[in-house]
Amino acid sequence: MTAPTADQPSGAGAITGGHPQRWLILGVICLAQLTVLLDNTVLSVAIPSLTTELDASTADIQWMINAYSLVQSGLLLTAGNMADRYGRKKLLALGLALFGIGSLWAGLADSSGQLIAARAGMGIGGALLMTTTLAVVMQIFDESERVKAIALWATVGSLGFVCGPLVGGFILEHYWWGAIFLINIPVALIGLAAVIKLVPESKNPQGDKPDLMGALLSTIGMSSVVFAIISGPEHGWFSAQVGVSALVGVVFLGAFALYELRIPYPMLDMHFFQNPKFIGAVSGSLLVVFGMGGSLFLLTQHLQFVLGYEPLEAGLRMAPLALTVVALNVTGIGPKFLMKLGVPKTVLLGMTVVALGLASIALLGGGTDGSYWGMLLGLFLFGLGLAVAQPAMANAIMSAIPAEKAGVGAGINGTLAEFGNGLGVAVLGAVLNARFAALVAVTASSLPAALAAAKSAGERAEIQDAFATGLQTSQLVGAIAVFLGGLLAAALLRRAELAGGGPAVPAQSGPLDKADADKADADKAEADKADDGAAQAG
Repeated sequence: MTAPTADQPSGAGAITGGHPQRWLILGVICLAQLTVLLDNTVLSVAIPSLTTELDASTADIQWMINAYSLVQSGLLLTAGNMADRYGRKKLLALGLALFGIGSLWAGLADSSGQLIAARAGMGIGGALLMTTTLAVVMQIFDESERVKAIALWATVGSLGFVCGPLVGGFILEHYWWGAIFLINIPVALIGLAAVIKLVPESKNPQGDKPDLMGALLSTIGMSSVVFAIISGPEHGWFSAQVGVSALVGVVFLGAFALYELRIPYPMLDMHFFQNPKFIGAVSGSLLVVFGMGGSLFLLTQHLQFVLGYEPLEAGLRMAPLALTVVALNVTGIGPKFLMKLGVPKTVLLGMTVVALGLASIALLGGGTDGSYWGMLLGLFLFGLGLAVAQPAMANAIMSAIPAEKAGVGAGINGTLAEFGNGLGVAVLGAVLNARFAALVAVTASSLPAALAAAKSAGERAEIQDAFATGLQTSQLVGAIAVFLGGLLAAALLRRAELAGGGPAVPAQSGPLDKADADKADADKAEADKADDGAAQAG
């Protein structure tokens, strides 16, 4: 049993039967992945400390949070393509090193500018890690174990959403704010040593010439669109800042698509989007993250603003969601649904259960008279649905893409997570704000500001009721979107199955066609030679 070498394509040199240390490698990968995902949420609990100790303005705080996500999301496709071209092990090690260096810089920063720059550097490392971890999972596991491995990898995403505030709150109770970054360093060092020693190298030897124009166009386009989504709730969806950013993003992404269609070795083969299996998996993945990101954003506000919990208490009360996902995937129950039902039915089942969870949270845990216990059923259903749907969709996306392009597949998967989360927060937040504004005659942009402007206890109660009603409406909108997304994804995936799955991509033009034609000619010549020999012998 041999690992793929640096000169082998990941498809041709794929490990038969799986790497002998594959589960240990998966543990290391998941630990590194969790660290990156925690960093998306852990900073939120440190905002009061940063405001005081670094004299940070509101704009500074926003850039501390957004610098990381903007850089990471903008580079995901480029990072995945680089991993395929130059080696997934190399890029995974580089990502860990950059993430560790950025964490050290962030932990020791003594000004807002330094911390923003450090967070941007961590975003570069995070983009490399987000793409190479899933690509390596695809290389070291064979088909018999890959679904369970992807399920465990996907579980880390759910943990990251929920555990960030818990980890940050615990650290800030005992140490200064810089410790939330410095704890990343030992993880990065352990992960780097393990990657160098354990992870086999693999890459796609075709198309070594870098797609620099594609990288530039995709990075500008992705960053601009994500910036528009992030800025919308604060500056207004029809503001010049959001409109210009969205327009720049659309123009550059359109130029990126046209350019990729014209070159022989594109960063992202646009023919993927002709594959119903790929489209179905992409649609489902985007909408389940849309519901997850938006609803968790709303749940946090409900627990704190309506039910009155502190941030750490609110985080603890959201833990059953992550624990359900972990329990079902670690025990292998989640992947068994996929093995038994197939991809379309599994996706539909999982997303339907997620939608029921969101509806239960809205109807049983909503309102100022609602209780946390009314949410518990919804959180359990939410976790159950995620445990069933997420691995199926990640597996569908990766299996719809040739093995030698696993890095790009992981980049697409990560990009969907960024887009879905941002859209969920933006759209469901807009529904909440619109419903809230329609119910109360206040001009304040947030619940705390509205409560501060209230002139009586009755007015404060009315404002809280309106906010709770807006949350309830938003959760129901999220539930409907997730359910419809499940129907769409399942229909497209079923259509792909009825068509026999089809090739992951159509035959490509240019150099690949010539190579395939030459091979076919050689095979035909060998067959003709064998036939002639048989005829002479007869």
